Amino acid sequence: MLILISAGEASGEMYGARLIEGLRSATEDIGTAAPGCPGERSSPISHPEDSLELRSAGMGEAPVPIQAAGQPGAAVPTLEFFGVGGDRMRAAGCDTIIDAKELAVVGITEIVSHLPKILGLYKNLIREADRRKPDLAIVIDSPAFNWRVARQMKKRGIPTVYYVAPQFWAWRQGRVRLIRKYIDKALVIFPFEERFYRERGVDATFVGHPLAELPTPTITRSEYASQFALDSNKQWIALMPGSRVKEVRMNLPMIVEAAKMLGDEYEFLLPVAPTLGREFLIGAIQNHAPQALKGRGLSASGARVNSCPSHSEWVSGITLVPESLPALHHSRAGIIASGTATVEAAMMNLPFVMVYRVSPLTYLLGKPRVKVPRFAMVNLIAGEEVVPELVQQDFTAANVVARLNEVLSDSPPRSRMLEGLASVRTRLRASGSGGLHQHPADRAAEIILGLLRRNGG
Repeated sequence: MLILISAGEASGEMYGARLIEGLRSATEDIGTAAPGCPGERSSPISHPEDSLELRSAGMGEAPVPIQAAGQPGAAVPTLEFFGVGGDRMRAAGCDTIIDAKELAVVGITEIVSHLPKILGLYKNLIREADRRKPDLAIVIDSPAFNWRVARQMKKRGIPTVYYVAPQFWAWRQGRVRLIRKYIDKALVIFPFEERFYRERGVDATFVGHPLAELPTPTITRSEYASQFALDSNKQWIALMPGSRVKEVRMNLPMIVEAAKMLGDEYEFLLPVAPTLGREFLIGAIQNHAPQALKGRGLSASGARVNSCPSHSEWVSGITLVPESLPALHHSRAGIIASGTATVEAAMMNLPFVMVYRVSPLTYLLGKPRVKVPRFAMVNLIAGEEVVPELVQQDFTAANVVARLNEVLSDSPPRSRMLEGLASVRTRLRASGSGGLHQHPADRAAEIILGLLRRNGG
């Protein structure tokens, strides 16, 4: 079975990789699964369907019935994936035609400026879909790109699932018609989204948030400090300016300014998003911290010249680290840009201040269309302000420091925030069939296989 999967951002391709694992895992009860390599068709992965016709009639080739193992004439199909993704999806066995980094743009004006490039990538993907003829398409988040992919799949009679459906409830609610028209099944990750979409005629199911089951990092604080040459006697603050270049350019300068105001009594950790280049981040930090670098074995360029591990970098008082979860888990607080990282912080029980800035024109054009009272996802889920939101003109270094100081100490505001984050974690979990607890990706895989069964008649 061949599946087109399109995930255009760092978070989306992380969800895509886990979904690939879930789909493969769902077949292992009947046959043996082997990830294989992109392009291979020989891995013996069975499929738990009673009888599937994976190709819709009229698509230029005869439907292929696939019967469950144990039945006469049972077949053992191979799961293959191709489409849009990044390193995680490639590691999961997806043949990425387009790298997710190439689609990582943000904002109305920014998207417009990248339209020629995005259009070219889109056409390339559709050409490849026509050549490979997938049995199913799964699109993940990134609505500006993916609803167009869904439209083309609909024209070709290919069943399409939207995993991590667009947040049209927040703005441009009229665009729900696109989901209703081109999507066979929407799998939503926030509890209030199921009702929103169903009331508007979309077949939607809440499967739980993919980050709700994040495991607590096993590395201890002392081990982490040793690995990245951090001072374990200081409090650590996680800095997450976004996963896209434009976001970082808009958010990082004020975050760096806030870090400078907080001073060297803290360690500042900045996880490098997979969609960003390390050199880009180093240059961006240095552009906003041009003061002379002193101590800690630094060269004039800001790079550590002692025995610091090669996978970390200390730049102008900020340590770049490769993964977000350990940094969030071991930090005392965070300065986190609006987006998936805020949910990661909540899952790691980290008090934080949410920040965000877009270009003035993007804000001017977008603000009238916003239909929700809050920006931070944890606040929307909780239905109240759990974390402070500093957006546009409110996003100043002084405001960040003032709000962060409220939760750095053991104080009533910190306790209230931790209670609110615990409530958010509970709400983001969903039960699977029979009320049993399932990972959201496994629940999504179960529903996707059910969709294939229904389409196969």
